[in-house]
Amino acid sequence: MIHFIEETLTLLPLLFVTYLVMEAVEAKAGGALEGFFGRARSLGPLVGACAGAVPQCGISAAVSSLYAGGVVSLGTLLAVFLSTSDELLPILISKQLPPEFLIKVVSIKCIGAFFAGFIVDAFLRFNAQKVEQNSVHELCSHSRCNCHKHKGIFLPALIHTLEIFLFIVVVSGVVELCMHIWGEECLSKLNLTKPFIGELVGGFLGLIPNCAISVASAELYCKGAISAGAMMASSFTGAGIGLAVLFRLNRSMKENLIITLILLFVGVILGFLAGKFVI
Repeated sequence: MIHFIEETLTLLPLLFVTYLVMEAVEAKAGGALEGFFGRARSLGPLVGACAGAVPQCGISAAVSSLYAGGVVSLGTLLAVFLSTSDELLPILISKQLPPEFLIKVVSIKCIGAFFAGFIVDAFLRFNAQKVEQNSVHELCSHSRCNCHKHKGIFLPALIHTLEIFLFIVVVSGVVELCMHIWGEECLSKLNLTKPFIGELVGGFLGLIPNCAISVASAELYCKGAISAGAMMASSFTGAGIGLAVLFRLNRSMKENLIITLILLFVGVILGFLAGKFVI
C-alpha cells in the first residue's frame, strides 16, 4: 500500500507540467506552441512509442490529458498506451531474466506501438476525417472547475492537476484494494497458457487501470502460470491510469469506447504474434 502512495505522488510533477503546456497552448500567447504541436503531429506516434516505454504510468496519464485537450493525435495516444509497461520491466529485471529477452520485450512494444499509431493517424488523414478537437476551455466546462476565471496559466494548471490527481488516487486505490484481496492467486486460476484464449483474457486484464496487473502478469509469467503471449497482451493493453484519465476528461464517451476497443484488438493481436513468433 505504501508503494501505491509513493507511485501516485510521482505523478504530480508530470501532470502539473502537462497542464501548464495545455494552458500555454490555450492562451493568446500560445499560438506559436499550438503551431509547433500541429507540425509535430506526424512524429507523434514515434515520440509516443518511445516515451511510453519509460517504466511508469505517468506518461499515459499526461498524454490522455493532452489528447482530451486536442494537443496530440489519436495515433500518438494509442502509441503511448501500447508501449506503456508500468512495472513490467522492473519486475522482469529483478527476476534476472536474460538481457536479450528484455530487449525483445521493449523492442516489440515500441515497434508495435509506433506502427499502430502511425497507421491510425494515416487512416484518419487518408479518409480526410475531420476530428473535432477539444480544448482546455472545454475541459474546464466539462469539469466545472471555473479555473478560466483566474488570470495566468499557473493557477488553472494547478487546479486541473489536483482535480485529476484526486481522481487517480480514488481509482487506483479501489483497484489496489481489489488486488490486495484477490491478488495473483485469482489470476493464476484463469488458465492463461492456452493459445489466443490466454492473450484475449490477458488483453482484457490489461485494461484495468492500475500497475498491479503488470506486476502480477510479470510474476505469473516467471512462475510459468501464464504464457509469454498473454503477458505481452496484458502489457500492450495495460495503459496504466491513462485509460481512466481519458474517460474522465474526454467528453465523447463513444470515442473513448472506440479507443478502448482498438487498444484491446491491437493489443491482443500483437501479444499473440509476439508470443507465437518472437518470444
